Amino acid sequence: MEIKTIKKIGVLTSGGDSPGMNAAIRAAVRAGFYYDIEMFGIYRGYEGMISNDIEKLDSGHIGHILERGGTFLKSARSDEFRTKEGRQKAFDNLKSHGIDALIVIGGDGSLTGAHLFYKEHGIPAIGLPGTIDNDLSGTDLTIGFDTACNTAIEAIDKIRDTATSHDRLFFVEVMGRDAGFIAINAGIGSAAAAILIPEKKMQIEDLVEKLKARRKRKKTSNIVIVAEGGKSGGAAEIARKVQKFLPYYDTKVTILGHLQRGGAPSSYDRLLASKLGVMAVEGLLAGKYDVMTGIINNKVVYTPIKRAIVDDKAVDEDDFRIAKILST
Repeated sequence: MEIKTIKKIGVLTSGGDSPGMNAAIRAAVRAGFYYDIEMFGIYRGYEGMISNDIEKLDSGHIGHILERGGTFLKSARSDEFRTKEGRQKAFDNLKSHGIDALIVIGGDGSLTGAHLFYKEHGIPAIGLPGTIDNDLSGTDLTIGFDTACNTAIEAIDKIRDTATSHDRLFFVEVMGRDAGFIAINAGIGSAAAAILIPEKKMQIEDLVEKLKARRKRKKTSNIVIVAEGGKSGGAAEIARKVQKFLPYYDTKVTILGHLQRGGAPSSYDRLLASKLGVMAVEGLLAGKYDVMTGIINNKVVYTPIKRAIVDDKAVDEDDFRIAKILST
């Protein structure tokens, strides 16, 4: 594969926002300046690429954004980019600015777009795993996951205060789409009574027996963590089913929702995003195209985007076993 001379790089964030995206943008732009490359911000993801909402960036754009949640480049989903005509518009706009490479920060849908765009138009692209779901292969943790877990645990700790005061049974639903990484980590970190994740189906009868056993041991509060997208349904549905068997509990449901996407990134997410932002620029200059940067065993690695989005990333069996032990 021919290594192209890269002089101008476009940066975009796409899909759901995650804490640390701004840190990743900042790192990529600063690395670009270091290597004497012009950096361009593409606003609202692929939608902005199609509408030509593209701006050359300078140091003023990235001042004091490291500690901010969200993404100053904004994010959006683009139905038009799914069409060949839309991608042709995007390509023409990039060429009008002289942009010859892309850094795409987002989840599997965003990286799929980068892969397809590279295959069709030959624009070198590197992806950064920006998603709270932690469901991309090729990296131990994704940008935003650590912050989302911290946010969930802080919320659950507050819920426990009222659960203990009233001997209540709480079902708390966390995000993660069809992956249980936030649920399992938040569950262990908040001493949950049970954790329901898409990867492991728990029968309602088994959950009821578990809660009955805890009641016999005079547990003063019970919090069940439910990952969205689970096979047994959402937190509200599961709570209704369980309450039929345990009518003596004052049962409550809390859905944390998009609260988990906001807030200042944790120190780990700032470090992760900063490392990957720099390595994305250096990867492009070294001829690493159509790949995603990630960190495995504390080492930065480049994984083909196709593998990163296709390979299943499973919840660690040890984590699930540990959660089961600690909740008895």
